[in-house]
Amino acid sequence: MAIRICKANTPGTRTAVLSTFKEITKRTPEKSLIGRMHRRKGRNTNGRITIRHKGGGHKRAYRIIDFKRNKHKVVGKVHSIEYDPNRNARLALLHYDDGEKRYILCPENLSVGARVQSGPDVPVEIGNSLPIANIPLGSFIHNIELTPKKGGQIVRAGGSAARLLAKEGDYATLRLPSKEIRIVHNKCFATIGVVSNRDCSNLVLGKAGRKRWLGIRPTVRGSVMNPCDHPHGGGEGRAPIGRTRPYTPWGKAALGVKTRSKNKYSDIFIIRPRK
Repeated sequence: MAIRICKANTPGTRTAVLSTFKEITKRTPEKSLIGRMHRRKGRNTNGRITIRHKGGGHKRAYRIIDFKRNKHKVVGKVHSIEYDPNRNARLALLHYDDGEKRYILCPENLSVGARVQSGPDVPVEIGNSLPIANIPLGSFIHNIELTPKKGGQIVRAGGSAARLLAKEGDYATLRLPSKEIRIVHNKCFATIGVVSNRDCSNLVLGKAGRKRWLGIRPTVRGSVMNPCDHPHGGGEGRAPIGRTRPYTPWGKAALGVKTRSKNKYSDIFIIRPRK
């Protein structure tokens, strides 16, 4: 992916850094791989706001992506590389030899015309998916399963990759993009390579309107609210918090408080936490 720095022709482009989209080869998605996506706008089933600052934005269609990569021993040819509004990674549209079409997360350096496949015996090449037990140490992988045959659940964001550090018995040790070191069963599948769109972290929206196009509503500081709306509210002028530490709008301590469950099931798989 390449980025472009906009000229200061308007206030909205003065600081904007946007994608060039040069790697995109097809503008419209595959109709057979589109699903309806109901946007919840931060509401629960009762219609009450449970997640603030969500709503609006451009209409989107959901692309059905093959995270399981369970079509084994059938070669797929990369027909196009496409944009996905629901994630910051690019998608690759595969045309398999038996006529089926599927979307996968596009790795870096995967070009149109390349041939990829999945299975226990496939070669270790970019875009191929195989069990961790058959992947060499030191390889960069993504779209990693946590439970065999469930589909990839971690390392799917643009530009991310995990590194295979060691294998011992039925488990393999991975270093995740967050620097967390974790063990995963070696029957779990993973895809070779780094996820595309590495420069997504360097983008600058440049104006509030582009944030609204993404479906993100404004955030109001608690210190400018009334005392009935936020623990930080009230006072004359620019008053301090008035408490010993910051609090959430619901009165719970914020900033530096651990919120992870003490007896979470995955603690036994984490060798070194991310912090």
